[in-house]
Amino acid sequence: MTLYDIPLRTLSGEPTSLADYRDSAVLLVNVASKCGLTPQYAGLERLQKQYGDRGFTVLGVPCNQFAGQEPGSAEEIRTFCSTTYGVSFPLLEKADVNGADRHPLYAELTQVADADGEAGDVQWNFEKFLLSPRGEVTRFRPRTEPEAPELVAAIEALLGA
Repeated sequence: MTLYDIPLRTLSGEPTSLADYRDSAVLLVNVASKCGLTPQYAGLERLQKQYGDRGFTVLGVPCNQFAGQEPGSAEEIRTFCSTTYGVSFPLLEKADVNGADRHPLYAELTQVADADGEAGDVQWNFEKFLLSPRGEVTRFRPRTEPEAPELVAAIEALLGA
């Protein structure tokens, strides 16, 4: 099984998978609306707007595992994201990214090492996994801002900029 085969659900509960994005670059981010890093939504939306027409998509995965910082229902999450940050990128249903109930997608993603060579559990909200059109994954830790030079350079390299 590849990342593209793992069953996912949209925030509204519809079945989906990464196969819908097979020929795109995708930035998977576990998101939360009551976190000190929540303002990263603004940078994620700017990335979506800047690169969306070039085969790039941000894909948000709400997660309530870190200090209960995403307690909302699907509708509350959708409303918060659209009214507070104008989020236009897709959101998946709330999922666990660590522990015994870790979503199968994150069981795969957490095997990927970051720039320091460390794999394992997601550290906090807004950890980022950049999926290339070829299925390769690059990991960026939560404090890496969406528009950090190293993340933008990685996105542009995948898009042939």
